[in-house]
Amino acid sequence: MKDCIFCKIINNELPSKTVYEDDIIKVIMNINPNTNGHLLVLPKKHLVNLMDTDNETINHMLNVVREKLYPMLKEKIKCEGLTLAQNNELGQEIKHYHLHLIPRYQNDNADFNYNKDILKEVEDVYNDLTK
Repeated sequence: MKDCIFCKIINNELPSKTVYEDDIIKVIMNINPNTNGHLLVLPKKHLVNLMDTDNETINHMLNVVREKLYPMLKEKIKCEGLTLAQNNELGQEIKHYHLHLIPRYQNDNADFNYNKDILKEVEDVYNDLTK
């Protein structure tokens, strides 16, 4: 898609700090990181969200995370854990499917904000989901 910032990065029309690339994905540093080493895994095909993305692409992304990226983060920058995040529709700033890899560290105070005041009881939500 010609106006997509991630497509422009994938096509080298915009600069990025690429840490891994193959025929299916490009992995770049997030320019607005939550923690040190925050990466974005971008499929090279323009896919909007989870529902657009084929199983082969998702499986490839997760295999690269497991086999290459997470071990690299642990070895090179000594992260102690990893949070995977992926937004769909609401909260998705760039409408190109991507996976956030957020390295975790002791006392990183990474804050995934939510409004506890609007949360229902777990039992109520469970009942809604299983009706």
